[in-house]
Amino acid sequence: MNDNGAVIRKAIEWCGARMALATVVSTWGSAPRPRGSHMIVHQDGRFEGSISGGCVESAVLQRAAEVMDGRAAHVERYGVADGDAWEVGLPCGGEIAVLVQPVSATGFDPALFARVATENDAGRSLTLATDLASGVTRAEASASTGRDDFLNRYDPPRRLLIVGAVQIAQSLVPLAQAIGVTPVVIDPRGRFLTAERFPGVELDDRWPDEAVAARLPGESTAVVVLSHDIKIDDPALVAALRAPTGYIAALGSRRSHAARLERLAAMGFAAQDLARIDGPAGIDIGAIGPAEIALSISAGMVAGFNARG
Repeated sequence: MNDNGAVIRKAIEWCGARMALATVVSTWGSAPRPRGSHMIVHQDGRFEGSISGGCVESAVLQRAAEVMDGRAAHVERYGVADGDAWEVGLPCGGEIAVLVQPVSATGFDPALFARVATENDAGRSLTLATDLASGVTRAEASASTGRDDFLNRYDPPRRLLIVGAVQIAQSLVPLAQAIGVTPVVIDPRGRFLTAERFPGVELDDRWPDEAVAARLPGESTAVVVLSHDIKIDDPALVAALRAPTGYIAALGSRRSHAARLERLAAMGFAAQDLARIDGPAGIDIGAIGPAEIALSISAGMVAGFNARG
């Protein structure tokens, strides 16, 4: 998954200025950024995003300036094949191909940034198709796409809805933030859900089923229940299962999880629905204590997200 959210927001902010967009369209070997990664460049030289983690940004900035001055969209390749690798290559190994195109109707139409943002705000993904021969991007990514088309999917930002403001949640919040996942802590118990215990984090004191459903959890959203209270955890799981939630997990022993599955089955959920729940939550690393348990849950969440594409 590509985290192009900051690039999209900056492009919308800079609307009206001349801009160029650089996109990683191919990778070989140990490339530092995945296919689809963007860097947006403003006419005054400012930029947002990254296409190589710093290895070739300077060279791409020059190509972007040329495109803004009228050069046609084109693909540049960077790697370690020549003696200039340390100057304009990838000393970490690997190669990348980067498309540099104008932000215009003859390249990446500026209206597409707003369209991506609108779809993502609604919890939906959007796929755009770019003709690498012409450098024109369009939203009609369908069966009519050609052999030279590059498809890029824009997913909503990853979110983690943590149900249960317990000690494990206090460790899980910074881990999620460190890997670019936005956490929200949900708990109707006011004594648990306080800004002092969770500084700088969005808190939601609604009943979990209402809080989860209101956030329209899709493929880029994880729901993890931690409260050990059936009255809190089960409604959250019901709401998560009724949506295309990307990752669902529940804390507890194997025995408690089996009992949980029986309760949910009695509510009408089929076996394939219940199989979506990672329980006991996380990857088995022999975790001891809240911090290690939070680490195992965050690893399970990443594995779950990445397995979906």
